[in-house]
Amino acid sequence: MSSVTPHIGQRRSYDGALCTVRFIGEVEGTTGSWLGVEWDDPTRGKHAGQHKGIRYFTCKSKSATAASFIRPTRPADAPQTFLSALQLKYASDVPSENGPMLPEKQIVVGGKVAEEVGFDKIRRKQAQLSELKIVILDGSCITSAYSHNTDREDHQTIRQTCPKVVELDISRNLFTDFGTVVDICSELDSLHSLRANGNRFQNVIEDDKLNGPHKAFKGVKELELGETLLSWSEICHVASKLPSLTLLEIGTNQLSSLAPIPPAVSFTSTLVSLNLEFNEFTSLEDITALTSISTLRNLHLKGNSISTIMSSPSKEVPVFGKSLQYLDMSYNKVSDWSFVDALLDVFPGLTSLRFSHNPIYENPGLEDGAVLETDSSKKGTAASDEAFMLMVARLPSIRTLNFSNITAADRTNAEMYYLSRIARQLSTTAEAEEAQVLARHRRWAELCDLYGEPVVSRQQDINPNYLEARLITVHFYLAEPASSESGVNTSTEERIVQIPKSFDIYAVKGIAGRMFGLPPLKLRLVWETGEWDPVGGFDDHDGDSSEDEEIEAERERRQDDAASLAGTSIAGKKGGRFVRREVELKDGPRQFGYCVDGLEAKLRVELR
Repeated sequence: MSSVTPHIGQRRSYDGALCTVRFIGEVEGTTGSWLGVEWDDPTRGKHAGQHKGIRYFTCKSKSATAASFIRPTRPADAPQTFLSALQLKYASDVPSENGPMLPEKQIVVGGKVAEEVGFDKIRRKQAQLSELKIVILDGSCITSAYSHNTDREDHQTIRQTCPKVVELDISRNLFTDFGTVVDICSELDSLHSLRANGNRFQNVIEDDKLNGPHKAFKGVKELELGETLLSWSEICHVASKLPSLTLLEIGTNQLSSLAPIPPAVSFTSTLVSLNLEFNEFTSLEDITALTSISTLRNLHLKGNSISTIMSSPSKEVPVFGKSLQYLDMSYNKVSDWSFVDALLDVFPGLTSLRFSHNPIYENPGLEDGAVLETDSSKKGTAASDEAFMLMVARLPSIRTLNFSNITAADRTNAEMYYLSRIARQLSTTAEAEEAQVLARHRRWAELCDLYGEPVVSRQQDINPNYLEARLITVHFYLAEPASSESGVNTSTEERIVQIPKSFDIYAVKGIAGRMFGLPPLKLRLVWETGEWDPVGGFDDHDGDSSEDEEIEAERERRQDDAASLAGTSIAGKKGGRFVRREVELKDGPRQFGYCVDGLEAKLRVELR
């Protein structure tokens, strides 16, 4: 290739690194001529087309390090035709059926020699190009379908050489126009899948071969054009030539918004899966054009910068058809639960969602910029478990979240947990602001109908100098009444008494003992917080299958660990995605006010 006179737009390869020539000429402060190239790998260069404050060319890539200046005499990798690349990869250095066999290569494993058994058969099978169904020529420096010179290669066509190809990968080559792809695919009558990622096609819309009469893509159902830096209009133009297109992957193309799809584009009635990963969308409004695709079932938006539904609240929210069931929104910038609540407005048919690695998933306590009824010490797995439950509770129609199936028990647990969290938030909010809080929880009324409205206990602000600010109202009750034959009080009636915060636990047990006629040192006090915490246990599944002892032991261990995280290990609780948080008040001199929250507490009295 180095012998070919360089020209603007020429594709070159240097030691496997692809680039496009953007400039030819002198650079101020240097001698001789230079090539200004834009590397396909935007991290390989040192600038964006300028030198010492002077701009010499502009890159397609938005990266600040996509360009370099190199000498025209630098040796470049040799270009190939499609057939020469095919022969080199699948039929070079292979013995013929009747020719002498090459000596078998030895493989040494642990100091011992192992023979390659059957590898010669594999090579011979690969060499039968006429039987190939999957061809991968990624990074093969292909520039054309055939050589422009009359030679031996031209005596056999692509159709004659590999007529059975179903899947073709010609990504990251040296094509300059899409017409070359048309030339290749026109001879592959069985082609079903075409991958052309990482190429740099030029003048796509004006390409005569692409626009001319041909049937190159009549059977192609899958097309990949990722990392091509094509515009949305150019992608639609190419895709319009594929009448049977069902899958389109166009990730990493610097797309920030999509214009309406032209009426002539046929994929609006055939496309099932669309991949738009690692582009530059910031809101779902940017992809409103996709609502016209009536058959769309799977939408991949991973790795964008999406944080809102709409850039302006005055605009109409996009609504996709109910056929769209799977959405990947992972690795975006969603930090507001209102976005999650609105997902089913935009995607009413949504049943499967991937949403991990968003800020709100890493810190589920965020709510409109404030901390929402969550324990700030929860990190990692605990935060993910809580986020999982809140997502499930807020989105009633989804059946799969982050590749995990949602069972009936998962949903019940999640919804009850969410309901308790709302109640906790209300308890810290003035009654006049209750409507404002509930407006951020769209399922409040529905969940109250399902599980009953939780009791919201609001604490009035009390002057810390007043006596009531130093007293805790305690509701005592016996877990199990004592036998009447023992001669002690057997009543299970709740007893209410005010206890100073400064009393230690011994004093509190003394009060409980006198109240129920039981020996204080044989009592166990458990504070029932009324809260729910996520844990790592598992619920029993429906069905007749039973677990073995090892699995049961693991279940109990997880349950105990989770209950310990919640406060203390409480016997008799089943494992699940959440448990009621209960805390045993341990004997000691610690003040009662430091062992419970607020000015009211419910204590269960148990005999040891």
